[in-house]
Amino acid sequence: MHRKTLPRTAVAFSLAAASVLAVSACAPTVDVTAATDAANPACAPMMVALPDKIGDAALRKTNSQATAAWGDPSQIILRCGVNVPGPTTDRCVSVNDIDWVIKEGDGVYTLTTFGREPATEILVDPVKLEAANISSATVLTELAAAAGKIKATRHCVGQEDLQNLPTAK
Repeated sequence: MHRKTLPRTAVAFSLAAASVLAVSACAPTVDVTAATDAANPACAPMMVALPDKIGDAALRKTNSQATAAWGDPSQIILRCGVNVPGPTTDRCVSVNDIDWVIKEGDGVYTLTTFGREPATEILVDPVKLEAANISSATVLTELAAAAGKIKATRHCVGQEDLQNLPTAK
């Protein structure tokens, strides 16, 4: 009886594929709660435009619609479809024509797009970012093109803008 043998390259390929599956199984799906308006169709163009990496933090799989995470452990969490911020006195910065309202919380910063509906929220832990050698400016710069897929209807207004308003007569 003649026994067929697999070529060595096929065996090597099978072993390599098995080891890739074993390694990828070590990076679990990130548990992120979806935003209230996560099913909004306007989130889709932004989600497909997200970068594969922010700094050295790789994009990871999440378990909720319109969410993303980068880094292991997660250093950056994104959720599309959060409540649209109204007028606020919170700090607002503009990076690559995207306005972000910044709220510093207990160990976590929340950055929310301003003037775009639906709004997008980014949660970052400044300690984890620093440990990964990623600045918050890098995060906002890397996400600007994707966030820009949702059209802006308003912009942040600073004190200098208010000083330049015409006076009523």
